[in-house]
Amino acid sequence: MALTACTPPAKGSPLFDLPEDAVEMGVGIHGEPGRKREKLQSADAMVSELVSAVVDDLPYSSGDRVALMVNGLGGTPIGELYLVYGRAHKQLTERGIDIGRSYVGECCTSLDMAGVSITLVRLEDEISDLLADPAEIPIRVF
Repeated sequence: MALTACTPPAKGSPLFDLPEDAVEMGVGIHGEPGRKREKLQSADAMVSELVSAVVDDLPYSSGDRVALMVNGLGGTPIGELYLVYGRAHKQLTERGIDIGRSYVGECCTSLDMAGVSITLVRLEDEISDLLADPAEIPIRVF
């Protein structure tokens, strides 16, 4: 979901125009317009639409254990990401979906776009074990 378009440096202007009272749902990570544009609603309503789109697509069902990622698209304050997380967590729990791991932050951005994405991964044993393992990230010095 995007509240603004991103501004690629080479272009110097936003990729699309979005009125202040609108959101772009299903927006592409590279700044492509979404699948639909709608009026800005309450956080509960917007998160409900995002959660439903993801849960109903796979589908996920009561009893599933998942990892939940709330990803900022580059221009969303961390406090707003945690607001989305809290609402998504509540809505998933109400559906009987157990959140085993959580990730909140900017993992994959679209430059300066204000917006958020929600990702769910079913935590089968192997995936859960791999996510729990410590990892070494090499640091390159140039």
